[in-house]
Amino acid sequence: MNDYKSMLDKLKAELEDELLQLAEAAQEVVLDQQSFGRLSRMDAIQQQEMAKSNMVHVEDRLREIHHALERLAEDDYGYCENCGDDISEERLLIKPEAKLCISCQSLFEKKGSMD
Repeated sequence: MNDYKSMLDKLKAELEDELLQLAEAAQEVVLDQQSFGRLSRMDAIQQQEMAKSNMVHVEDRLREIHHALERLAEDDYGYCENCGDDISEERLLIKPEAKLCISCQSLFEKKGSMD
């Protein structure tokens, strides 16, 4: 389990760094007519919106990682939160913050939510 904690801690640090970079890119675009042409302003606004969208994704993933670290501390890590079965090692190596086994994740994706 120490390997998973290391993976989660490393991933957390990487995402926190990415979030800082995205926060800078998502700052308000100054619409100075002198320094930007119309297309440049549109590009800057589009990049800002993309950064905001990416921030939401990174924040969601960070929440999942924090939750996984809590489960690890409580000795619940590696078990599906829906059915209680083990989450495969292969899945945890690819997505260490996974909280559902492959079967439940597939069911979740088909239904759009868990009943």
